[in-house]
Amino acid sequence: MRVSWGLLAFPAAVSAIENGINGWLRYAPLPSDQRPSNLRLPGAIMALSSNKSSPIYTAGQELQAGIKSILNQTLPLYHEPDEYIGSTILVATTGDFNGRQKGDVKAAATLADDGYLLRIRAGNVVILGQTERGALYGAFDYLSRIAQGRFSDADLVSNPDAPIRWVNQWDNMDGSIERGFAGPSIFFSNNAIPKNLNRVSQYARLLASIGINGIIVNNVNANANLLTDANIDGLGRIADAMRPYGVQVGISLNFASPQTLGGLATFDPLDQSVISWWTDKTNRLYKRIPDMAGYLVKANSEGQPGPLTYNRTLADGANLFAKAVQPHGGIVMFRAFVYDNHINPADLKADRANHAVEFFKGLDGQFLDNVVVQIKYGPIDFQVREPASPLFANIPQTNTAIELQITQEYLGQQSHLVYVAPLWKTVLDFDLRADGEPSLVRDVVAGRRFSNKRGGYAGVVNVGTNTTWLGTHLAMSNLYAYGRLAWDPTQAPQALLENWTRLTFGSDPLVLGVITEISMASWPAYENYTGNLGIQTLTDILYTHYGPNPASQDNNGWGQWTRADHDGIGMDRTVSTGTGFSGQYPAEVAEKFETIETTPDELLLWFHHVNYTHVLKSGKSVIQHFYDAHYAGAETAQTFPIAWESLRKKIDIERFNDVLFRLRYQAGHSIVWRDSICQFYYNLSGIPDGAGRVGKHEYRIEAETMTLKNYKLTGVNPVETASNLTAVVLVPNNTSGEATTKLNFDSGKYDIAINYFDLIGGKARYKAFLNGKFLLEWAGDLEDKLGHTFSTKLDGHSATRVTIRDVQIQKGDVLKITGVADGNELAPLDYIAILPQGVVD
Repeated sequence: MRVSWGLLAFPAAVSAIENGINGWLRYAPLPSDQRPSNLRLPGAIMALSSNKSSPIYTAGQELQAGIKSILNQTLPLYHEPDEYIGSTILVATTGDFNGRQKGDVKAAATLADDGYLLRIRAGNVVILGQTERGALYGAFDYLSRIAQGRFSDADLVSNPDAPIRWVNQWDNMDGSIERGFAGPSIFFSNNAIPKNLNRVSQYARLLASIGINGIIVNNVNANANLLTDANIDGLGRIADAMRPYGVQVGISLNFASPQTLGGLATFDPLDQSVISWWTDKTNRLYKRIPDMAGYLVKANSEGQPGPLTYNRTLADGANLFAKAVQPHGGIVMFRAFVYDNHINPADLKADRANHAVEFFKGLDGQFLDNVVVQIKYGPIDFQVREPASPLFANIPQTNTAIELQITQEYLGQQSHLVYVAPLWKTVLDFDLRADGEPSLVRDVVAGRRFSNKRGGYAGVVNVGTNTTWLGTHLAMSNLYAYGRLAWDPTQAPQALLENWTRLTFGSDPLVLGVITEISMASWPAYENYTGNLGIQTLTDILYTHYGPNPASQDNNGWGQWTRADHDGIGMDRTVSTGTGFSGQYPAEVAEKFETIETTPDELLLWFHHVNYTHVLKSGKSVIQHFYDAHYAGAETAQTFPIAWESLRKKIDIERFNDVLFRLRYQAGHSIVWRDSICQFYYNLSGIPDGAGRVGKHEYRIEAETMTLKNYKLTGVNPVETASNLTAVVLVPNNTSGEATTKLNFDSGKYDIAINYFDLIGGKARYKAFLNGKFLLEWAGDLEDKLGHTFSTKLDGHSATRVTIRDVQIQKGDVLKITGVADGNELAPLDYIAILPQGVVD
């Protein structure tokens, strides 16, 4: 018998070495068979700076430590050129390099800001940066090559594709993190900046290694108290901790701060007292943080204050801050996520997707040149698939940046493996065809397409105090890929994934193959079992954004509508009969999305409302595609833990168990998703599954059909998140109960899956027995082991399962589940599945 959930094997503690704290910068010793026999390193490291805050100095320290760890060779480190004569790894800026040439480095003249030259030749290594952090980036590139066993000569110039490569943290001053799934903030605690900022320095190191040059440390839903003198000094300490890695610190602002913090009667951006207040605060900030990156502003969105309060334009609001930071060289990132969340769902012409263009298009050319409009990649909100935002093509005279999300708000919240880089590439490579010319999104945000000076990338990361940074080891592939794509968006997601895997888990071919296989399959699988054909992630948008609840999408003011009814589904966003959204794109793209025939199936329901019986280009009806895709996605998720188990002796036990636990959880929760979505649309449409699967589960025993002691039937909400629409819970005032059943299956070896609900607010305990013989004990304590947003109710967020594998069953055996309540968790049960080996429930 084997337990297939990881509860019993979940590590009580992980080793200091392999707990994920170093991410892809482990610098693990390189096996001897991966070292060339003629390996000859330079004799010393020459980093031409003795300033400990300099990224050049940091590069020297990083090279010395990395080479020692990877190759067990200690190279002396010098900071003045006359301190050592011999072969060196030379690290410098092009300006400091001057005439100290070791070969021809004319290629350095082609370096852009933050670019670097890396030359590995005949026992010497030259790393030159146009800036100090550019040189540090080159040092990290060199170490990455060594860590992956790549020792060949190199002669390259690498320039970033865009100047702005920032990350955003949605950290609150009380230490919580909005849409954070990896523990509390590393930046804030108890409404202040903590004294110990070691994790901040470690984070800066990771960011620098992938070319990130800026960070917004606090939530876009900002707290004005961040601007008190004490907190400004705390922000200065954060900046001091990140400066050696070339990561510039910026902050989010609350637009109403002059009123709520400053005591003014107004926050009108054209009021002179408001202008003076912001100028003074900005000057104080730059006095403490001379290299502050700038500001991020969320205004007039989701209840946040902004210039529209005073009938001023969004450009007026952005320019208020731009003028304040301009003397200091600062940048203002102004979010385009502006929409009305109280729109009328009865209005068939209303469409939240239209709002960004409606708010910003008329302001093109009115923003100052140090304002960058930060645009989410899609028109709604980080869904599993969206078309590229048309706003990228509608404000050609305005600097723009693309906002991507590393934290998986709508994509499984790090409790599901989803490698997101392939999704990002669909947007970055999308051709908007502005003015009938090639207009790839990546060229727009880099500033090339419309000859804009500034632009780039903003990634919402939300790391926390968990040693894995994002809550699980595999999620770090998304942060790595984000940084590398921001540097060079032409790179292939699979190649980035393979590099990350070699750096994080080693170069064993089986390890590389398995992680690549399951990661590359993860986004298509998640899209399949959550929401496909462009319908968005069919999650609960009114609650946790985690589990299934397609009904929550419609009939409210949030505008993430699917327009699903008895006959059909999808938003009509055409110009001819719908909301007109398709017409926001340039003509060629608008024409493509205007008709069903030329709209790709993967975006069909984003742009068109069709009958469930509409036949796709695949030859399937929409409803049958829904059924088939959800079953296929869940079936793919079942393969993830099986594939991972093949690495048991290839990966250290701490990380192996941690990942296995999560992949087993995901396999179970994908079935919750599959059943909920399929049952919902079957109930709504009345059209049966052509394969006869939906609502028919030959291997299940519903808990309500078992012999119950101290248990009672209960409903769940939404109803389809329980098998057969019903669950059982302990009768109030009874702390324990039993559910018993006789097994009428042929004798043989089976897996026993037990579906139950794990709520926050209690940790019920369960035991399973076969003919009185103990099989397994577990607790409803997933909130201690996973980081996603938990629920207080019986629903698709709390539904989960544990599986006991390889159980020998004789026909007529008696299976008993006992439950003991804790707090408000009344040991809820949904069903038991007795599965022949190899069968997916």
